[in-house]
Amino acid sequence: MPLAIYVLGLMIFSMTTSEFMVAGIMPSLASDFGVSIAAIGYLISAYAAGMIVGGPMLTIGLLKLPRKTAFMSLAFIFLAGQTLGALAPNYELMMAARIITGIASSACFGVAIEIALTLVRPESSGRAASIVLGGLMVATAVGLPIAMLFDQYFGWRSSFWAVAILVLLSGIMAQRLIPASPAVGSVSLRGEMAAFKNRHLWAAYLTSMLIIGATFAAFSYFSPILTDVTGFDAKLVPLLLGIYGVATVVGNLITGRLADRFMMPILTIGLTVLAAALIIFGLFAGNPVVAMAAVIVIGLAGVPMNPAMVTRVSRTSNSGSLVSTVHVSIVNYGIVVGSTFGGLAIDQGFGLSSPLWVGVVLGILGLLSLVPYLLKEREPNTRMQKSGQTCA
Repeated sequence: MPLAIYVLGLMIFSMTTSEFMVAGIMPSLASDFGVSIAAIGYLISAYAAGMIVGGPMLTIGLLKLPRKTAFMSLAFIFLAGQTLGALAPNYELMMAARIITGIASSACFGVAIEIALTLVRPESSGRAASIVLGGLMVATAVGLPIAMLFDQYFGWRSSFWAVAILVLLSGIMAQRLIPASPAVGSVSLRGEMAAFKNRHLWAAYLTSMLIIGATFAAFSYFSPILTDVTGFDAKLVPLLLGIYGVATVVGNLITGRLADRFMMPILTIGLTVLAAALIIFGLFAGNPVVAMAAVIVIGLAGVPMNPAMVTRVSRTSNSGSLVSTVHVSIVNYGIVVGSTFGGLAIDQGFGLSSPLWVGVVLGILGLLSLVPYLLKEREPNTRMQKSGQTCA
């Protein structure tokens, strides 16, 4: 793998740490700005909204720029937003900072994946995507806990400044290591939009949304489930979530090497294992050993399906930045769907473990979404067999 791909992964790590860290430093932000914890929660929603809606719009605006230029522009916009957040004297400016960084992050994901896929041979695209998206997994396992430590010892602004410095360093390395991209003046919005007429692309998007929705329906409520249902001490939760994060990194390393050759088996087996782990977790949430085993399996099987998801999208349509950015938006929509329906299940009185069953339903729907694709792949084989029998 070219070193530039690891630099792209470092940038994604930096941006994803910024996305996640607000959830870990909520009390400090609420105290400093004089608002409620719920209001700080809206900062997370604003970031997600920026990724879902603003990312594709910004990508369209940058379509005619060389990919390296677009990437560096997005890194600069993100750095400006992150710096605004670090300096924000009030809640309103922090909200603006989160929207800016969310928009830039979504578009940067798409452009980073597109650049990565142009730096390797087609048969290595899954592994390249796994390294870039590995930044997301490492942010969960390493970035979030470190941001929380910075908050505890140096204040929440230090967490924002640390990410800003990391984005700056990533940008400097990217400028030096990413090859110059050719001009793309011939690219038209109409041509890019034509890709979205492909129904198989939307089927791939749907599967990705359901995979992430199933995973985050559970992950979003791991803390209350592990403390109030399983019985773990609240002080152990950061460690337990760290174990989950390590599992996602390990799973991503495995699927990244296999996604190019075994794309559909990874998605099929991964969704089956994910649904099974959620069922076992839901049935035995009160058992600490079973619960932690289920958490680890969810970490190994859920988000690490990302390389196979990216490979499927690129093979179904193209590896353009708009297709990739919309894919990122769909994935973030899956996070919103999973966490929202999980919360609604709790609010309706089904118990703290109910989000796990929401995850089961979404996982099963994900498996069903693969059926048309599996049947489509089976048709050519059936025709070949019949043709061979006729010739005989």
